[in-house]
Amino acid sequence: MVNYLAALDSTFAALSDATRRGILARLAQRGETSVSELAAPYKMSLPAVSKHLRVLQNAGLVSRQKDGRVHRCRLRAGPMKDAAAWIEHYRQFWEAQLDSLARYLQESADDEGRSTQAAKRHRRGL
Repeated sequence: MVNYLAALDSTFAALSDATRRGILARLAQRGETSVSELAAPYKMSLPAVSKHLRVLQNAGLVSRQKDGRVHRCRLRAGPMKDAAAWIEHYRQFWEAQLDSLARYLQESADDEGRSTQAAKRHRRGL
């Protein structure tokens, strides 16, 4: 359980940055891509992009291999599947809570409507 939670922490930390999410989106769209191609849309140095890639690698979201002088990266989406499953669990929890609130509000409105009608009948009877 501790390893699972540590992996989730690592995944969410990696996904918390817009540049890293952009890199992942680019890898998802293009498949295996060189570091220089991944860096192209960003106004930052290759070492800065490499730092982002290291965070993604440490989270298990990216694999990197060297082909001569070219470093190529590939998306590894498994950790995102685990994060999505964790989020889904809590989505179901909150939907159940909201469903309970909706039922309560409806019952309250129905009770209020019955009380109002009873009060009107009572006033007419006076």
